[in-house]
Amino acid sequence: MSLLQDITSPADLRRLDRSRDDELCAEIREFLVHAVARTGGHLGPNLGMVELTVALHRVFESPRDVLLFDVGHQAYVHKLLTGRAERFGGLRSAGGLSGYPSRAESDHDVIENSHASTALSYADGMAKAFALRGDHDRKVVAVVGDGALTGGLAWEALNNIGAASEGPLVLVLNDNGRSYRPTTGALARHLDGLGRQSTDRSDFFESLGIAYLGAVDGHDCAAVEEALRTAVRMRRPVVVHCLTDKGRGYPPAARDEVDCWHAVGRFDAATGAVATPGAPSWTDVFADEMVTLAAERPEVVGITAAMTVPVGLHKFAAKFPDRVHDVGISEQHAVASAAGLATAGLRPVVAIYSTFLARAFDQVLMDVALHRLPVVFVLDRAGVTGPDGPSHHGIWDLSWLSLVPGLRVAAPRDTAQLGLLLREALDRDAGPTVLRFPKGQAGAGVEAVERIDGLDVLRAPQNPDVLLAAAGPLASACMEAAVLLADQGVEATVVDPRWVAPVPDALVALASTYPLTVTVEDNIGRGGFGERLGRSVAETDARTRVACLALPTDFLGPGGRDALLHAHGLSAPGIAERVLAWTRATTGTEEGA
Repeated sequence: MSLLQDITSPADLRRLDRSRDDELCAEIREFLVHAVARTGGHLGPNLGMVELTVALHRVFESPRDVLLFDVGHQAYVHKLLTGRAERFGGLRSAGGLSGYPSRAESDHDVIENSHASTALSYADGMAKAFALRGDHDRKVVAVVGDGALTGGLAWEALNNIGAASEGPLVLVLNDNGRSYRPTTGALARHLDGLGRQSTDRSDFFESLGIAYLGAVDGHDCAAVEEALRTAVRMRRPVVVHCLTDKGRGYPPAARDEVDCWHAVGRFDAATGAVATPGAPSWTDVFADEMVTLAAERPEVVGITAAMTVPVGLHKFAAKFPDRVHDVGISEQHAVASAAGLATAGLRPVVAIYSTFLARAFDQVLMDVALHRLPVVFVLDRAGVTGPDGPSHHGIWDLSWLSLVPGLRVAAPRDTAQLGLLLREALDRDAGPTVLRFPKGQAGAGVEAVERIDGLDVLRAPQNPDVLLAAAGPLASACMEAAVLLADQGVEATVVDPRWVAPVPDALVALASTYPLTVTVEDNIGRGGFGERLGRSVAETDARTRVACLALPTDFLGPGGRDALLHAHGLSAPGIAERVLAWTRATTGTEEGA
């Protein structure tokens, strides 16, 4: 790895003889395969970005010239060429290298975007700022995946960039024909035509006032470099259309028909064998439930925003292809389209990551809830997600969804409840519903000992001291905490409200009979389930103290779900410790008395 070891900054790359570019690119691919094999990560997109990134850093002088990556998971090669190779052993781990651009890591990382379709707007704003400040020699480059161009924000940016006179602004279109899976929509068809066109013709970008160069072989360093230098000389907004292959250079990734190893867990670099979990994930269970429900109910349709497989709609799509709609990375359109489907009498299920639904808040509020439409939102990756870090944790949904009038949120504690609550959601006619669950294996089920007005009682000691109200899968941790508390002489009733927003009246009534109620949720505390229960109990004039165990109102870094929950007191020992302290404070006893 002698060439790569000698490159600690883009300046080192620019001093390297161009005749050795192929050798360097081969080293980079080998490095990526072995590094990601140990940690997991976004391998496929980055294998396709090697030559393109080398050319970018030869032509542009980062960080004076600004390089913006959209989506940020295609920036691994950029990290290597800006001196971070030695940190790849901690990729996507707590305290380690981020899987996305990170301003804390390097001056070469300008934005921390891992939500798609944003970089063109950043580029538009930065180009205008440089022009106003007289920094005419500074260049702005946005590297955009073709999948990200399906997002509405990207189209809004193109509309403004084409009308602006500021420059130079270079839009590098990294076209591998895929987001997670093959890119959908009319623009994808148009780009495919451009890639196969052998003669010049009028183009979509030209019609917007943006010059077009391409299509260029994105795996030919010299060709990409020449196109980029031509774009700079034009001193106007220019699209450089580069054709790349996702997973290039590593056969197991290149041959993968699902997503070319878009995101992969740990694997054997020599054989390509991927470690597989023993138990099904929450997403797997949802996928099977949707197939069963679709067979029973012909009015059920599915919608996804470029994530058919990650959110578990692929089995539904395979069996009923006309009833699943992949709208591309267009969350706002997905929700508004679901409103149209519901208005026409169907039952749409919008399956989406929790963090991505926030991009469509207005559509949830004004297009679905205002019309009292029976749209079901299934939020995968709710709560603490893991190694993808702050932008992917789904720790805000319980707070902002609770603001939406007429919307109900369910949080299944186990996979059996997932199926039951999904059916309850589809049976609701009065307005939208949400089902939220985390990433990862579902774990063992938790049986209820009784149901009281819709609440599942999971543990009911004869002489309880405290009520534990668990939101969703944290019921398991609460049950374990109750055993630890019993060893300390504190008996806890454990309940699962099942529907956590609005707060069930039955839970308010039950909590009002206890001196202490403790809520446990994998959402931020502000505006969350516990805070809302506390406010409702206070309105009853009961002398109950409601204490909330939740996540801080902050951006959480990467890390395993269990480790992050434990770090924030949401594992069984942490819950028991806090409850014991609050119980003693409520009863006026001191430890050791």
